[in-house]
Amino acid sequence: MDYFTKWPEAISIPDHEASTVAEELVRAWISRYGVPMILHSDQGTNFNSALFTELCKLLGILKTQTTALYPESDGMVERFNRTILNHLSSFVSKNQTDWDTHLSLFLLAIGAQTMK
Repeated sequence: MDYFTKWPEAISIPDHEASTVAEELVRAWISRYGVPMILHSDQGTNFNSALFTELCKLLGILKTQTTALYPESDGMVERFNRTILNHLSSFVSKNQTDWDTHLSLFLLAIGAQTMK
């Protein structure tokens, strides 16, 4: 989520491995929007891995992170995550395996709203 414009982005990924997250960051974000100056994340092992650290170093990205065990420090993103879960739960099948097929339309609807 862009903190200035509050523009949300989300993608589905098969796992949370550092290699997957790094690859998808390049494929789904950097290839579309360019290299960010700052990347702020939680303290997940995927974001703190040697691979991700090297990727940020190579691309000149300043990597910052939230305070450990204090998700409130990233409140905007946490609220957005709850919003995604609440809205998508209304549309997914009983076994909840098709949520990713609804993600694009959800982002369209959220992006069309006036952000406060």
